Amino acid sequence: MTVKTVLVLGANGRLGQAAVQAFAAAGWQVLAQARRAPSTLPLGAIHLSTALEDVNALARQAAPASVVLHAVNPPYTQWQKQALPLLSLGMDVAQQLGALFMLPGNVYNFGEHMPALLDEQTPQQPSTRKGCVRVAMEVEMQRRAKRGLRSVVIRAGDFFGGGSGSWLDLVIVKSIAKSRLTYPGPVDVPHAWAYLPDLARVFVAVAERSDSSVAASCEQLHFAGHTLTGAQLLAAIERAANDLGIAGARPFKHGGLPWPLLRLGGLVWPMWRELAEMAYLWQVPHALAGTALAARIGPAHNTPLDVALRAALCQPGQAASAAPAAQAAEAVTQSSQR
Repeated sequence: MTVKTVLVLGANGRLGQAAVQAFAAAGWQVLAQARRAPSTLPLGAIHLSTALEDVNALARQAAPASVVLHAVNPPYTQWQKQALPLLSLGMDVAQQLGALFMLPGNVYNFGEHMPALLDEQTPQQPSTRKGCVRVAMEVEMQRRAKRGLRSVVIRAGDFFGGGSGSWLDLVIVKSIAKSRLTYPGPVDVPHAWAYLPDLARVFVAVAERSDSSVAASCEQLHFAGHTLTGAQLLAAIERAANDLGIAGARPFKHGGLPWPLLRLGGLVWPMWRELAEMAYLWQVPHALAGTALAARIGPAHNTPLDVALRAALCQPGQAASAAPAAQAAEAVTQSSQR
């Protein structure tokens, strides 16, 4: 049996690390592209240090790859400048290889007036700069389809689990040992979450069911993940903390994120400005419909929430770098609690 090969671009990021593990576990040969060698690589995975900008050399090194997963994520303050050029380089590599190009998507595309349930036909009406960048990225993928590129966007909610660096660990449960939880929005608003190991397995499942004989196209699929109100998430976190014995001695207290302070700080600090622009995501109810994905791969594996949260709370410090947006939220949370 021929072993399939995947090239993971940005293998040191949170999704990149999770994807390397998931594809390797499914029996794929994994080529993990990153400037620095990942801290852990599964048996048989190969680190490629070649820069993404060196498209020809990278394509030669990844010659067996039939799938390219673009897990590259530029700094949050540099999205407008870097996201689309980096995407174009990733697509260049995939086209040289004749490979399926896979991109993790998010809900930025739909803007602050998005409906409560998002499917593949929901109009994309971004209301922020980052949303416009995300739409432009997917438009470019559709344009490349006319030049022969097969691609797929798998859209998901906020990541949690699979290491540190998310809203969950850097903000919401940061002070869990002191019996304090911080939620960024109203606790009665549904919010879309994706347990990262589950999402990585979805990428594998879609890749395994891709057909290279099908005409080039840009496909969109939504991963439902877990949709939770703030109250539901906080209650589940408390259960997980008690199960693990990591809760503080006092009853839990819940607090919010001081968005006015963050907006004010944004006049000075670009990261705070970028984060404040996305505050609507915590105020507008949204969920992702997974019907099309289920039709494509069958029922997507969704780890039960309590199991996923226990695993997430046991995995501090595993990611190579923290999500910049969450770092900024952590800083403003600290300043509001002093």
